[in-house]
Amino acid sequence: MRPDRIPLFPLNVVLLPGAELPLHIFEPRYREMIDRCLQERSEFGMLLAMPDGVARVGCTAEILEVLERYPDGRMDIVTVGRVPFRATHLYTENPLLEGQVDYLEDREISSGQPRHELVELFETCHTLIFGDYPKDLVADSPQAFSFHVAATLPMELLWKQQLLELRTETDRQERLISYLRCWAPHLQNVGNVRAKSAGNGHGLN
Repeated sequence: MRPDRIPLFPLNVVLLPGAELPLHIFEPRYREMIDRCLQERSEFGMLLAMPDGVARVGCTAEILEVLERYPDGRMDIVTVGRVPFRATHLYTENPLLEGQVDYLEDREISSGQPRHELVELFETCHTLIFGDYPKDLVADSPQAFSFHVAATLPMELLWKQQLLELRTETDRQERLISYLRCWAPHLQNVGNVRAKSAGNGHGLN
């Protein structure tokens, strides 16, 4: 059973279920939070920090490994996203932000394979960005394919946040297809310009 009240870590990042996220922990309040989570084998919540506050839908983070501890107390850790949640109330009286949370489940269970168009768009964008096909094409679960795509590609944070807030895999895949349909031609054009620029000896800033 996950607790109803958890420590929260607002950051300018969107953690998605199944995605690994390395973190450098340096503030004393978060060093204490990580130590407590390690001792209790518990999770903390990641929320997207925005100029006007924090998003209310986030994802719990499990600590996979402490890579290094520094003499001054700082540490490098690796986390993985586990369960989406909605913060129904924020407790701000202490230096460490905490939240009363409801854990979110999908409204449907997808039994089929990822949509063929999304797979093709994912392959195309991944190849244009990284110069190679994605090696882990299918996530561990078909229900998580949309999160796998969004975590792998360097998409805009607000788009990732929208996906995190959607509660069906069908809706997430449709939103991704719409996004990648527009993004793929842009990536192709950028690649063509860079190739031409390299060929005529002029660099592209």
